Amino acid sequence: MDNQDILQRIQSLVDEEHRLREVGEGHASDGASPEPEDRLARLRQVEEALDQCWDLLRQRRAKAKAGEDPDEADVRPASEVEGYRQ
Repeated sequence: MDNQDILQRIQSLVDEEHRLREVGEGHASDGASPEPEDRLARLRQVEEALDQCWDLLRQRRAKAKAGEDPDEADVRPASEVEGYRQ
């Protein structure tokens, strides 16, 4: 997965996050709204996946800047990246 693939994945997750938040605010455009518990669980998964993608992208960019192979960057567990301070 290269940087462009990661950026595309981020965009896809952001789009899904927006859809899930719209449903939660009662702005859904279709009639097939997920149950609140399911929506909140999926929203949490999407947020964690976004954090992991951003972390991976930062790792890859840092490795490239340092003259290292960006393909050596690994996805870190959600429990790890969720604990980072921004």
